[in-house]
Amino acid sequence: MQRALFSRSALLAQQAAAALDSPLAARSSPLLQRLDRSMSSVTIPPPACMLRPLEAPLRYLFGPGPSNVPPRVLAAGGRPIIGHLHPEMYEIMNDIKKGIQYAFQTENNMTISMSGSGHAAMECAVFNTVEPGESVLVAINGIWGERVAEIAERMGANVHRMVKTPGGYFTNKEIEQAMQKHKPVLFFLAHGESSSGFCHPIDGIGDICRKHDCLFLVDTVASLGAAPIFMDKQNIDILYTGSQKALNAPPGTAPISFNDRACHKMFNRKTKPVSYLFDMTHLSNYWGCDGKPARAYHHTGPVSGFFALRESLAILAERGLEESWRKHKEVAAYLYRGLEDLGVKLFIPERDLRLPSVTTVAIPEGYDWREMLAYIMKHHQMEMTGGLGPSIGMVMRIGLMGYNCEKSNADMALHALADALKNCKKSRA
Repeated sequence: MQRALFSRSALLAQQAAAALDSPLAARSSPLLQRLDRSMSSVTIPPPACMLRPLEAPLRYLFGPGPSNVPPRVLAAGGRPIIGHLHPEMYEIMNDIKKGIQYAFQTENNMTISMSGSGHAAMECAVFNTVEPGESVLVAINGIWGERVAEIAERMGANVHRMVKTPGGYFTNKEIEQAMQKHKPVLFFLAHGESSSGFCHPIDGIGDICRKHDCLFLVDTVASLGAAPIFMDKQNIDILYTGSQKALNAPPGTAPISFNDRACHKMFNRKTKPVSYLFDMTHLSNYWGCDGKPARAYHHTGPVSGFFALRESLAILAERGLEESWRKHKEVAAYLYRGLEDLGVKLFIPERDLRLPSVTTVAIPEGYDWREMLAYIMKHHQMEMTGGLGPSIGMVMRIGLMGYNCEKSNADMALHALADALKNCKKSRA
């Protein structure tokens, strides 16, 4: 088919050249001259960088995400594009919905993927379930609570913050006392706080939220597929994640699910959500969740991104959630032992509260963490990162998730860290 297209293009080019030599072309020369002048009016030349081929280095992404993507998912994302409103695309979206329901352990009909990163799902959750002036309670023990609080304030909510230092833990009693005081319509908690490497217990919090007529919103961007989460059993009203961590798809899609309680709140609003793109009235139709026979155009979804997300969810289904949780826990424990052998202190002291996908270590005494990370990148082509938000200057982060969750990768990370400890300058203090 490509050969036929090239042949046809060559024929059209010959016909165009012949036309330029014809008497008609001669009579039209003033028009052609004006056209030539208009084309020569371009004053910004093609940028030199765009005349070179794309180059991207091969790196070991052992930070908090994105993680390296398996060849199978890369191949899925490279398949030929189809229309975002084609029946075949709807079938792929239906598959994605079922894959998300499995990963979240939910039967919620209102289950979709956002066209955007985890922040898109975060904003979608807040924009659709909160109206201006309503009370929102946010648990902050790292950057993600800070982000949700700012998003809620920007759309006019009355935000109340529960704040602890990175790695801090909120008891169910503290959460209930805050609910009694502030009477929120929405309570946010990060299950996997990647900025500190903390995995927060969830049991019982959903029951407290129902007791106080409050929706329970949980962020699992860093934890889904790596640590157990049960949306329905744990009475989580809204759950979201991102594609680029343990799910092992490229960044750019973000699964999210709303239960019936959340749907009742967001579809009985007095005001429209502040975002058209994230309005679940439209998105629910685009994803075939509203019961209507036809899906209407809302936006052009990331077709290739959805291909990759479907493949990553298929890999998770084939492996099984319990096996994925077990593998992450096993490799994390292997990494912990290696770090302790190096004399490095783990930031979260309680093993059961550590996030299996992202391990945090206290910055080794006397070392410049930026110098260490730069050394590891330069000499090992390996990404590890420092802290994020309130944990900057407190931790270094090592992520082994999804495709990267292997003991051999843990060995590589430990070797690179040992090399940095040996060769980076250490202050006398």
